[in-house]
Amino acid sequence: MGFVTRNTYYFDSPGAENTHDAAHFAVERAQELGIRKIVVASTTGRTALLFQEVMAGTGLELIVVTHVVGFSKPGEWEFSPEAAATLHEGSAKIVTGTHALSGLERAISRSQRLGGASRTEAIAEALRRIVAVGLKVAVECVLIAADQGVIGIDEEVIAAGGTASGADTVCVIRPAHTASFFDLQVREIVAMPRNR
Repeated sequence: MGFVTRNTYYFDSPGAENTHDAAHFAVERAQELGIRKIVVASTTGRTALLFQEVMAGTGLELIVVTHVVGFSKPGEWEFSPEAAATLHEGSAKIVTGTHALSGLERAISRSQRLGGASRTEAIAEALRRIVAVGLKVAVECVLIAADQGVIGIDEEVIAAGGTASGADTVCVIRPAHTASFFDLQVREIVAMPRNR
């Protein structure tokens, strides 16, 4: 039976202070495995810009997944236009799509008439609580990017997500479309907060 040995990094605690290291770990694993694309969650653009800086000169492709328009405030996109321009200049792709693990389901669960959590939100909560908030974010970003056609479902990607802001979780994922959610595979956890 075969096996491989790889480094896994554990942050003492979750949070944005781990972003720089998470970006380095993402690049390291991408180069080790010959993966060409890194998918990163970014609300305002700060995390994406840091990843772009760390990835400079590596030949890796950066795919940034943002919150949907109206996520925090109706009609408003939280992403910085200046950050978007800088990212585009550096050939990054920016994807904004409906959250695969909430979307319409959240409208139902927040409704006073309907109320209650949905099966989709139960899956999201399980990923958050059992592994890490950043893993749920990374998985969701990969689903969104695959649904938008920015990544294929036939090649592994590196995905990074975080807890509230920044990045503190990095993993290797074989993508799937949201409609085929259970075909998605988290193949490696590269980094995550140990204490959540």
